[in-house]
Amino acid sequence: MPELNLRQMKKDQSGIIVSIKVGGELGLRMREMGLVPGTKITIQGRAPLNDPVALRVMGGVLTLRNNEADHITVTVDDQDE
Repeated sequence: MPELNLRQMKKDQSGIIVSIKVGGELGLRMREMGLVPGTKITIQGRAPLNDPVALRVMGGVLTLRNNEADHITVTVDDQDE
């Protein structure tokens, strides 16, 4: 399964979080929102200028700015590409 940066994922594409490469308050906030390695996410949609991105995580919807999404690496199914 290929690894992508979360920003590169397309609408309705799903994947599993591999890593979050940020520390400090931002890293803590992401982890508190449930964005931890092993969690399944699906791109639900994007704003008209592609920022922010809406994610479906554990039955809820979160939005992240692209500069936040840049810190998340995801494995995706080949069929979703």
